[in-house]
Amino acid sequence: MIGQVAVRRFPALTVSTPRTEVRRLVATDAAAVDEVFGDRQTQRWLPLAEAAGQIDGRAWCTELARQRRDSGDGDHWAVVRREDQRVVGCLWSRRTDWGARLTEVSYAIAPHARGYGLAVEAVDAVAIALILEHGFHRVELRVAPGNVASRRVAEKAGFSYEGLLRNAGFVRGARVDLELWSFVAADLR
Repeated sequence: MIGQVAVRRFPALTVSTPRTEVRRLVATDAAAVDEVFGDRQTQRWLPLAEAAGQIDGRAWCTELARQRRDSGDGDHWAVVRREDQRVVGCLWSRRTDWGARLTEVSYAIAPHARGYGLAVEAVDAVAIALILEHGFHRVELRVAPGNVASRRVAEKAGFSYEGLLRNAGFVRGARVDLELWSFVAADLR
């Protein structure tokens, strides 16, 4: 087994900030998830094929989340606004490398909750928890150039810009470059 790392189940994670709670998604969150992913602005930046259609909220909250956790690749979380307990967004991790102890985090916020810093709070809290509580060394964000709002979230959450990954991703079936942002343990000092 030299050079191989056993597949691990992604750790359970719940974090709170002054205005949000990030927790695992459950089946009853499906309608809120449909609202988040049904938004045209959100769909503009999702890495899906043009013909993929809309993400099914129920599957996203249940089967897809469980498959990602069980494979060790990542997890799916709800961003809950504490003042009214409403699910206002989704975070998810993927591309987890257990040998290097790194993962990539992505996020989407419902239209009515944008512009209030909730994504920044949630992304920052998840990155810190992954590093301090779960032993990760690196959390990455990948942002399509032109997605100014997502770039601002990365900056405000304390991520550092590392460079451009040329032709590394796709949005709605078209190949795009991706900005690489990272958060590491040294960023906590």
